Amino acid sequence: MATTDRLTRTAAVEPLVSSVTLLRIAIILTVLVIWESLAHSGWLYRDVVPSLFAIGKALYDLLSHGDYYFNLGVTAAEIGAALLIGGLSGLAVGILLGANRFLSKAFEAYLYYLGPTPKIIFFPVMIMWFGVGPGSKIALGTLSCFFPVALSVAAGMRQIDKVLIRVGKSFRASTWQMIVKIYMPAMRHPIINGVRLGLGVALIGTLLAETKLSNKGIGFLIINAYSTFDMPRMYAMLIVLFVLAIGANALVGRLGGLENIKRT
Repeated sequence: MATTDRLTRTAAVEPLVSSVTLLRIAIILTVLVIWESLAHSGWLYRDVVPSLFAIGKALYDLLSHGDYYFNLGVTAAEIGAALLIGGLSGLAVGILLGANRFLSKAFEAYLYYLGPTPKIIFFPVMIMWFGVGPGSKIALGTLSCFFPVALSVAAGMRQIDKVLIRVGKSFRASTWQMIVKIYMPAMRHPIINGVRLGLGVALIGTLLAETKLSNKGIGFLIINAYSTFDMPRMYAMLIVLFVLAIGANALVGRLGGLENIKRT
C-alpha cells in the first residue's frame, strides 16, 4: 500500500511539459523574436528579412491557390520516383557488396569517393540523356538517393549475425528467400536510416534541378519568387517545404517503428 502511494505521488508531481520540450519552445520563440527584430531594425535591405506578419500573409495566399498544389504534386512525384528508383537500386547494390567481399573491395571505395560529390555537377549530363522534362530531375534525384542507401545497406549486411545466415543456408534457402527472410529483416534499421538520408538528398537534388531548368515544380516557384524579389512568398514556400520534409522523414521513421512493433 505504501509503495502504491509513493508511486501515485511521484506520478502526480511529474511535470506536464518536459524540460526538453520547454527548451525547444524557448529556442523557437527566441528565433522568432530575433527574426522580427531584424525585420524592423532597418539594418538589412528592405524585405530581405520580412516581418512574420508578411510571411504569414504570403503563406495564407500561397495555400489558398490551387496552382501551388499542382507544382507541389509535380515535385512530390519527381521525388517519389527518384526515391523508388534510387532506393531499390541502392538496396540491390548494397546487398551485393555486403554479401561479396571481393566485390566490396573492388567497388565500394568508388561509392565512398562519389557519395560526397555534389550531384548537381552531373545535371548537364542528365539533361543530354533525359531531356529538359521531369526525366532529368528524377535522374538527378535518383543519383543523389542511391549512394546513402547503398552504403548504409552494405554496412548493415556486415552486421548481420552469422548464425542467421547459417540457419538460412542449412534450410537451403534460395537467394531471394535469403534476402527477404534473413537479410532485410535483420538490417531493417540500416535500411530505414539509408532511406531517410536518401529522401533528404533526393529532395535537395530534385529541387536544385528544378531551380536550374524547369517551368513547374516547387524549385521553379522558389527561384521565381527570388528573381522577382518576392521575399515573403519565397520564405513561405521554404517554410511549407521544411514542414513537409520533416513530416516525410518522420513518416519513414514511424514506418520503421511500426515494423519493429509487428516483429516483437
